[in-house]
Amino acid sequence: MKFLCTAAEVPDNGSRGFDLDGRKVLAVRRAGQVYVYLNRCPHRGVPLEWQPDQFLDPSASLIQCATHGALFLIESGECVAGPCAGQFLAALDSREDEQGIWIV
Repeated sequence: MKFLCTAAEVPDNGSRGFDLDGRKVLAVRRAGQVYVYLNRCPHRGVPLEWQPDQFLDPSASLIQCATHGALFLIESGECVAGPCAGQFLAALDSREDEQGIWIV
């Protein structure tokens, strides 16, 4: 397992980007649950954020690609709007304990 960050670094309805051994990843917390994905839009392979740690749409209810506006469900990574509709972000297995968030 690889340590990603402390729980406090990803607040509820918040997101953060990380460089994990040269792989760009993002973590989002929704209703207390953390979801971790590769920071790569399935449409063009570009990073998703428009500013550091800014991965969510204005309502903080969807992950949004800054390049083409594609919208992804936080819980599954499924693209529900935009040029890659029906495709998915690449999920990473993670778990959380008292120390923080880990990539399995």
